[in-house]
Amino acid sequence: MGHWLWTLFILCRGADRVIQLKMEVTAYEGEDVSLNCEYETSYTSPSLFWYSFSTNSYPEYVLRKDVIGPGDLSSRFKERFQANLSTKTNSVPLMIQRLQLSDSAVYYCALKISSKS
Repeated sequence: MGHWLWTLFILCRGADRVIQLKMEVTAYEGEDVSLNCEYETSYTSPSLFWYSFSTNSYPEYVLRKDVIGPGDLSSRFKERFQANLSTKTNSVPLMIQRLQLSDSAVYYCALKISSKS
């Protein structure tokens, strides 16, 4: 019986994921853009992260948004980057204001779940 319950628990946990449908966004310098990220999880208090990955560089932390609390924003991105986590739409779009050429990168959304939820 214990083995069956463990298997069921693993299958239920398999639903935790992020979805980034739009693979490419093209915009002009000075414009504002929004990069979509939707998430699915059974946890009530997940944390969502955005990372930037530029050519010939390591992934760089941009920000964290929490269901409870203000989250965190890297000082390098503080001026023009922001995100709002919506539990109604299960989304955390990354908004970049006044695009600069140096913003060209691959942006990843990530989901962190806590076993204490």
